[in-house]
Amino acid sequence: MVENAHAMGARFPRWPAAQINSPAVKEVRGRGLMIAIELHLQAGGARRYCDAPRLRGILCKDTHDHTIRVSPPLVITSDEIDWALDQFDSALRYPEAA
Repeated sequence: MVENAHAMGARFPRWPAAQINSPAVKEVRGRGLMIAIELHLQAGGARRYCDAPRLRGILCKDTHDHTIRVSPPLVITSDEIDWALDQFDSALRYPEAA
């Protein structure tokens, strides 16, 4: 599990900045599978951006008003990460359209 968490975690910090086309995203950071997606203050808070992924099957937590915390299971697969990316792409671009 530790090796998988390290390998899969290496995928997450790269994807939002490169693949999610959202003016709301300021920065993505993380270590392993503990990921933080920081939003611009003008985005209107992380809570509304957490509701949309939840309705799509992804649990995340708003933290410090403008940060989304994501901690997927240690046994997550590449295919599941790709699926999660698709869900986040839609949710972060159009949070009210969940």
